[in-house]
Amino acid sequence: MLKESRHVDIGGLDFCVFMTPPAPVSVILLHGVTANLAIWTPVASRLSRHVQVVAMDQRGHGRSAKPACGYGATDFAGDVATLIESGILASRVFVVGHSLGARNAIELAAQRPELVEGVVAIDYTPFIETEVMDALDARVTGAPSHFETLEGVEDYLRARYRRLPEDAIAIRARTGFAKSEVGFRPLASASAMAQTVTGLRADLAPALQRLTVPTILVRGAESSLVSEDAWARTQELRPDISAVELADADHYVPEEVPDQVTSVILGLTG
Repeated sequence: MLKESRHVDIGGLDFCVFMTPPAPVSVILLHGVTANLAIWTPVASRLSRHVQVVAMDQRGHGRSAKPACGYGATDFAGDVATLIESGILASRVFVVGHSLGARNAIELAAQRPELVEGVVAIDYTPFIETEVMDALDARVTGAPSHFETLEGVEDYLRARYRRLPEDAIAIRARTGFAKSEVGFRPLASASAMAQTVTGLRADLAPALQRLTVPTILVRGAESSLVSEDAWARTQELRPDISAVELADADHYVPEEVPDQVTSVILGLTG
């Protein structure tokens, strides 16, 4: 479950980061909203045979800093840019993001293309419908503040993420929640999550239009977030960008079909 993580100062904030030993290529993995770096465990274990894997708890999430504000695309992208500029990674860096992480990867590459050799953006595109974002907002901001038992956490996760395999449920329960005086509470900050979801409503199309680095867009073929219409409009916007649909996956693609995701990543990194 990516236990060998460490804390790194990034722009004056404390971030929890997992890193495998150095290699000629680094792949940074960015999780989705409310999640943490451990969701990448199945993909990271496969990738680490080929590249240096770097996974981070993004701001507001997991065991990283939770500032009172600063949850827009530029803030998230700036954290990753600062990590790359620190010099602790390989000279060739690729960024892979899921959902929120996909938005952040696209923004980073659009703003700072000199830092990134390529991007894999999984199940987040422009043109996501307002009603879909409203439903996401309701799920995130309406999540319980605590659970009496770890089993209660797992039951909640099974109901919320109906297609996730049991090992993914266990990882999310054991790494995304901490025991407190009132039971098990989410490590993700409720205030940060609300601000993050608000930030996700910003138009991603301009950043995607500016993108110049090699990029692969990925959609779960049964995604509940990226509709077929949003997917088609995104491809119309950038027909030159590779677009891949992965079968047997809803929105939580890296956890549902890690073999397929790993293959897509390695196809880009060489």
